[in-house]
Amino acid sequence: MPAPANPRRLNPLQLKTLAILQALAAEPAFADPPDAEGTVRIRALPHAHGDHFHIGRFLVLARDATGLANPNVYNVLARKGLILAGPAGEPVLTARGLAYETGIAERILHRSEH
Repeated sequence: MPAPANPRRLNPLQLKTLAILQALAAEPAFADPPDAEGTVRIRALPHAHGDHFHIGRFLVLARDATGLANPNVYNVLARKGLILAGPAGEPVLTARGLAYETGIAERILHRSEH
């Protein structure tokens, strides 16, 4: 039996933010490798140019990334055990956060043509 979709009942903004953080965690330009517990620290967030930014081969529209600047979104993700706060306040994805199936990544992480 498949796992239930969105078992932590994240809202759309929280799902988008987590999907973007997961993509950032996979990119060495933005994140550290996983540590012994499977957590990944996001060292930097991408800078938007125009109405979008790039994460590796993906393009993300700025309108889908508003949660990256919203402390309330980070608070909910932390309360649900999906992220931690790093030493400088940067997001650190837990193993649970890395593995969480958002179901939204394919809609907000677009293949980049430039």
